[in-house]
Amino acid sequence: MASLLFCGPKLAACGIVLSIWGVIMLLLLGIFFNVHSAVLIEDVPFTEDDMLLDKNPPQKIYGLYDQVSYNCFIAAAIYLLVGGLSFCQVQLNKRKEYMVH
Repeated sequence: MASLLFCGPKLAACGIVLSIWGVIMLLLLGIFFNVHSAVLIEDVPFTEDDMLLDKNPPQKIYGLYDQVSYNCFIAAAIYLLVGGLSFCQVQLNKRKEYMVH
């Protein structure tokens, strides 16, 4: 029977911890970008033309804020999937401990 176990218990536990931290951090960043936090303006990829040539000035920048916010939410979802995979690996490692060879 093929085993789905591909990492050890310590690596799986580390993956869970990093995933929890990544999800929390990226969800908070996504929320702050979604409310257009002025502190995060340096992390928004805009050019000088985005500010000067825009007919409705804040809307272009707000659109860029929203795009970065969506990217943070997508990255948080990926971290959540990796955390689920790590959790499955922890469970498989626990099951392996009780198997007789």
